[in-house]
Amino acid sequence: MMKIGIISDTHLTSLDEASDLALFLMAGPFADVDAVLHAGDMVIPELLHCFHPLPCYAVQGNMDGAVAGIPQKRVIGFAGKRIGLIHGWGPRSGLEKRILREFSGKQIDCLVYGHSHYPVCKQQGELLLFNPGSPVDRRSAPSHTVGILTIDNDGIRGEIVELD
Repeated sequence: MMKIGIISDTHLTSLDEASDLALFLMAGPFADVDAVLHAGDMVIPELLHCFHPLPCYAVQGNMDGAVAGIPQKRVIGFAGKRIGLIHGWGPRSGLEKRILREFSGKQIDCLVYGHSHYPVCKQQGELLLFNPGSPVDRRSAPSHTVGILTIDNDGIRGEIVELD
């Protein structure tokens, strides 16, 4: 079994905030994860180093500057499953349709995205669509959230974890 911590839309403005968030998550919902995915809008890309020694993968969000090694979209393999990772753009209405087009023709088992700050965990046919929401800026969501993906012999499952 493999567990992956999922975050997005952190919009942090200092390395101290990034470190505090990572420590909080590592002591709580990410205590037993094997890797971390960030679906963009980190603002402080050094946040990824705060999860050391876990492997961390990220994509650029609309609030992120260009950083070497952080693409706008990517596909990452874990335990025989392929996860698409993208931030998203535009209004919440139609967001899933837009991001699905970006992975057209790609074999993925799960599509992780952000941008809306609103958590989503739902099956669309064989594909799991997963947005962890935001741990720091809930906007219209009922609470601050992160996500956990679990991969095992039964496939890939998502869980939204409320932080407040």
